[in-house]
Amino acid sequence: MSEWKQKRFWTDVSVEDDDGGYAVALDGRRIKTPAKAALTLPSRPMAEAVAEEWAAQEDEIDPRTMPFTRSANAAIDKVRSQHAEVADMLAAYGDSDLLCYRADSPQGLVERQAEAWDPALDWAEQALGARLEPRTGVIHAPQTPEVLERLRVQVHALDEFRLAAFHDLVSLSGSLVLGFAAAQGWRDAEALWQLSRLDERWQEELWGVDDEAAAVEALKRAAFLHAKKFYDFA
Repeated sequence: MSEWKQKRFWTDVSVEDDDGGYAVALDGRRIKTPAKAALTLPSRPMAEAVAEEWAAQEDEIDPRTMPFTRSANAAIDKVRSQHAEVADMLAAYGDSDLLCYRADSPQGLVERQAEAWDPALDWAEQALGARLEPRTGVIHAPQTPEVLERLRVQVHALDEFRLAAFHDLVSLSGSLVLGFAAAQGWRDAEALWQLSRLDERWQEELWGVDDEAAAVEALKRAAFLHAKKFYDFA
């Protein structure tokens, strides 16, 4: 038996002012989230991006082609009601940040990590007031509690839309520092994504590219780049 799919039922898609934000309407009826909350968006660019996704649907609605709609739904239905829990989960990445766990060999990798990742830690010290210290090896060594608290406060300050985007920036890269660097535009999103894949690139140089792993990475990269756009639109 084939799975039922919702069909396109509208002709016109429009963006409307909505209680200090923006709504998207299908033939004049405003879209709601899956949990039936009003899909009130914080900026016109975000609303226009959502509207473009709905306008692009053809016979059947395909949520996989609607990343802005999915992210907005997540911000309203999930992050809004669990803001503190999500913020704490992401802030915890600071104590095990990807950029802080360094190889002890081979020397080429040690040098490449230092050259690529030290500037990001330097940036975090200046921009975020938080100096995370690198460690050699994979055994966890806690960061200074005061530094982690400074980062935690800044994560909690994000509204639900930015926090939804920040969730993907951090979880996909494995780095709280890179999440903040993307959000604040330290470098462009593609460059930051490549920083998060430094170890994988080293392995590819040694052993070649694994097609299956590359396909998975391509999906994660697209999600990371989308999260940066969603953050900027918020």
